[in-house]
Amino acid sequence: MKLQATIAESQIEIELHEQGSQVLAVVDGRKYDVDVRILRDNHYLLISNAQVFDCVVQGRPESGSVLDVIVGTDRHAITITDPKRLRGALQFGAHGDGAARIVAPMPGKVVRVLVQVGESVEAGAGIAVVEAMKMQNELKSPKSGTVLTIHAEVGATVNGGDLLAVIE
Repeated sequence: MKLQATIAESQIEIELHEQGSQVLAVVDGRKYDVDVRILRDNHYLLISNAQVFDCVVQGRPESGSVLDVIVGTDRHAITITDPKRLRGALQFGAHGDGAARIVAPMPGKVVRVLVQVGESVEAGAGIAVVEAMKMQNELKSPKSGTVLTIHAEVGATVNGGDLLAVIE
């Protein structure tokens, strides 16, 4: 499974291969062999290269949502993006409770921003257009609501998973 993570404004490519409790993780080209043990809900023990990490994950592990990951005493806010699932969810109008996050499905260039902050939009309304591989992709709102923020500018280059707008 290929994912993207945003940690402290940095985009990181992640590839995971699970086999029982063993997980082979490739993080930005570096390989890690990790034994994952579930202690209780959202509490894990990660063992890699004779090192043991106590890990707690707070939040719902959905594509585009923010997770608080606590490793030892360090807390990290991480946004995991599964471009395939996110693209499918947007296409069929799925959304979770609360705000809908419109993110770039792949690297590209913003060619149009179709809404303004404070504007009311219906489900399926165009929010922004991103050009990737000589094709223009109109990103649509998965729900009716109000445009809370816009993080996209015409001409800006974006990475897959970058936040473009929030609809509430």
